[in-house]
Amino acid sequence: MVDATQFFTETLPRKLAANPSVAPGVNAIYQFDIDGAGVWTVDLTQGAGVVRDGADGNAGCVIGASKADFEALLESPSSAMVMYMSNKLTISNLGLAMSLQKIFS
Repeated sequence: MVDATQFFTETLPRKLAANPSVAPGVNAIYQFDIDGAGVWTVDLTQGAGVVRDGADGNAGCVIGASKADFEALLESPSSAMVMYMSNKLTISNLGLAMSLQKIFS
C-alpha cells in the first residue's frame, strides 16, 4: 500500500516531473487535508507542478480524508466517487477534483 506522506513527498513530485504537460492542462491549486498525514498543497499553476507541505489560501479545491481512506484511494482511484458518497472523502469543488484523474491514474 502506498503511504500518504510518501505519495506527496516522492511519488507525486516524480510523476509530475515525468509528465510536465499535466500541470498546465489542469492549472489549479489543490489542498489535501489528510488526517494523520498532514496538509499538502499541489500547485498545478506553476511549471510542471509543485508539491509542498502546508496549506494554501488560494486552493481552488480542498480534499479531506483520513490517512487510511486516502491510502485506499491511492490504491484504487476508481473508488473516489463511492468514498465521496459515503463521506469518507470530502471535496470542496467536485469539478476541479475530477481533473485529478490525470495525476492519480
